Amino acid sequence: MSFLETLELHWWWLIVAAVLGVLEIILPGVFLIWLGIAAAITGIVVAFTDIPFGYQIATFTLLAFASVYSGRGVYARNPVPSSDPKLNDRTARLIGQTVTVETAIENGHGRVAVGDSIWNARGPDAPAGSSVVVTGADGAWLSVELPA
Repeated sequence: MSFLETLELHWWWLIVAAVLGVLEIILPGVFLIWLGIAAAITGIVVAFTDIPFGYQIATFTLLAFASVYSGRGVYARNPVPSSDPKLNDRTARLIGQTVTVETAIENGHGRVAVGDSIWNARGPDAPAGSSVVVTGADGAWLSVELPA
């Protein structure tokens, strides 16, 4: 009988937990650690109880969902500081920029050119070709005002 065949099942769960922890260090994504925690707890439960493998999988699955959900809460309450907090929020990065009206803004609606793309815009009436300043965003709509 080989060494691998003599390992009790709870050790396999703990090995999986350790491997997931190491992978989190090598490939940081703040996701694998939560699965590793679920595997570790499953290994501890299996060490003290004699539950069938199917129930072990169910236990791991429930713990994985619970730990990932808890982890999301931890990161929501403790955001990671960033040198560019608007990096992935393109519309927020547009606020304050001066853009050109592409299609005249009439009755509060029109289109503006932002770089090489065209955006829907809401704001005061302005003829095509005039400049406006982006003051806000709502989905695919930019709120604009005439420059002061």
